[in-house]
Amino acid sequence: MKPSLLKKCASVMLSSTMVLSLSLPLLGHAYADGNLQVSDDFEQGEAQGWTAGSGNWSVASNGNGSTYQQSSQSESHSVKGNASWTNYSVQADVYVDDFNGSNRVYVAGRYTDSNNYYAASLYNKKGGALEIRKKVNGSMKTLATNNKYKLDTNTWYRVKLELSGSEIKMYVNDKLELTATDSGLASGAIGLVTSKAVAQFDNVTVSGASTEADPGTTPVNPTPGTDKPTPGVDKNATSNINYNLAGFSYGNTGGGEIKDTDANYKKVYNAVDLNEALKKGTKVRVIEIMNDLDLGWNEMPDAAKVMPFSANNPVLTNPVLKKTGVSKIYIENLNGITIFSANGAKIKHAGFVIKRSSNLIFRNLEFDELWEWDEATKGNYDKNDWDYITVEGQSSKVWIDHCTFNKAYDGLVDVKKGSNGVTISWSLFKGDDRSSNSWVTQQINAMEADKASYPMYAYLRSSAVGMSKEDIIDIAAGQKKAHLIGATEMAADNADLAVTLHHNYYKDIQDRMPRLRAGNAHAYNIVMDDAGLARAKKRITSDMAKAIAAKGYHFDVVGNGAISTENGAVLLEKSYLIDVFSPVRNNQKDPKKDDYTGKIKAEDVIFSDNGKVFRGGSEDANSPLAPYPVKGKSFSWNGFTTLPYSYTAEDPANLVAQLTAKDGAGAGKLNWSSENWLKTVYKAVASKGVKTVEDSE
Repeated sequence: MKPSLLKKCASVMLSSTMVLSLSLPLLGHAYADGNLQVSDDFEQGEAQGWTAGSGNWSVASNGNGSTYQQSSQSESHSVKGNASWTNYSVQADVYVDDFNGSNRVYVAGRYTDSNNYYAASLYNKKGGALEIRKKVNGSMKTLATNNKYKLDTNTWYRVKLELSGSEIKMYVNDKLELTATDSGLASGAIGLVTSKAVAQFDNVTVSGASTEADPGTTPVNPTPGTDKPTPGVDKNATSNINYNLAGFSYGNTGGGEIKDTDANYKKVYNAVDLNEALKKGTKVRVIEIMNDLDLGWNEMPDAAKVMPFSANNPVLTNPVLKKTGVSKIYIENLNGITIFSANGAKIKHAGFVIKRSSNLIFRNLEFDELWEWDEATKGNYDKNDWDYITVEGQSSKVWIDHCTFNKAYDGLVDVKKGSNGVTISWSLFKGDDRSSNSWVTQQINAMEADKASYPMYAYLRSSAVGMSKEDIIDIAAGQKKAHLIGATEMAADNADLAVTLHHNYYKDIQDRMPRLRAGNAHAYNIVMDDAGLARAKKRITSDMAKAIAAKGYHFDVVGNGAISTENGAVLLEKSYLIDVFSPVRNNQKDPKKDDYTGKIKAEDVIFSDNGKVFRGGSEDANSPLAPYPVKGKSFSWNGFTTLPYSYTAEDPANLVAQLTAKDGAGAGKLNWSSENWLKTVYKAVASKGVKTVEDSE
């Protein structure tokens, strides 16, 4: 009998619970409330919301029905759901085409990554066995087994894993077969896993999922276009549950929650310590930055001047950086690492390049002193490839949280070359503060004292243009670029890009919040505050602008907000924009060519422009948030119909106060212990206006 026909026969034998589940609509979005969170029968021909981390996964049909198949004989995983789920059951029909020897097929729960999950296991050793297994930090252990259960290939089995506190149960064909007790893993999504076997899955359901959140702050799906606060959220309080990992990086656990006495926990005090912790083959999982680090190439000892550290592009104009040098730090082919500081430590004179890596977390760090005046490309800032963080090489699952990024030569955080699963949250991105000893002011003062060495600066100060030193400081203070997502025009792997931005504050950023090529980007609860840029732009008269352009120099202030190009999909939701000149763009190459136009939509966004306030979306009549310069394309996500994660989007009216509060966006804002920074899920504890209370679990 063909597998597809066997599948249909099996479906007739479903329990009453399963029949009820399948009578409900297919949910591409895994909700964190209600009785039924997932119901997938794959009959629509796609695996909505599933993220395949390895293997060869596809939805296949021969006319009698569709199944979700994994066809490679390797360790393979596909994941769906919410990283904060705690107690639930996950059930799937499982059909093993080939065990490929004595191997296993799993239905997994509380899945955080490929190294941490519980699983109901079908194991064909000596005729067959059922197992409840757990994998923690890559180490697998069997918690319960029935080694006399006959298993066959080419047969459908209904497998259910039930998780309730520390109690774990495994059902096969609706019969309870195994029970175990374990408290090692508290929460996670669901996973379908094959260990060197070829298998098919169908009728996947998740029921009864709960989180550790208090009932009043359960994450909900906001209703776009309304001005009502999210139910259960006190507009005057920030709750720790808002700091939960969300977005496309769901399921990322980094290095995990390990003690500082663990051999894989390293406290870093200097460049040599960090170099050793990031070397190829490292076993370090948690890196705690204990103090500020000066990582310029010239200021590090020779012991640190080896891979994964290298010299960055040479310094040309900045007097401080000429002494310190600039470094590039590679995180390459590494999996499962958390880099954080409990005290908001600052990293200077270096940028991180992440390649072919996954499950990485950066938290509570400040990045600074990576900008210099650009004479080489006449102010176009197109020579030094100085970004604070670049995610590339098809890296996946990167979470950047509660970090501060100061002005840089190039971008602040870029994502490219097919990388995905990136979330950037609760972070502050800002230009220079224009103070008497600021980084920009120091550079301008050095040029003022030696104009002959800086032709462009000298020209701006000449009578031909007539700018004062104060004019130049004010105009130069803004940060040119924030997030380039997809660096290469029309690259095939741009389609894989997936980035979430939430609860970030962008102050005096001129462009790319974000700029997307193909792929998907979701920005919610962010603030774009360009009031300083709007003031600085007024310093440039039309005569000044003509004189600058006549020499081929670039010295202006632009104000682009969220940008989608090359059929990318950007949703800007429940956010607050201040004096952004061009808030929503959908083409930056050639408006006449449809291939260069992206899909972008604003929903329930507050836009304050020169004192006039608009609240609404891009599709409202006479909306100032309508896409520019091309008529907006109909919005849809690329590769799925609904976002594959749950999230809470709050009333944008409170965002500016919330994100600028002492427990708001940026590094050094939360008074947390080291242990608390290693968590990805928190209980709801009100913290605004009071000292942040560490959670206990």
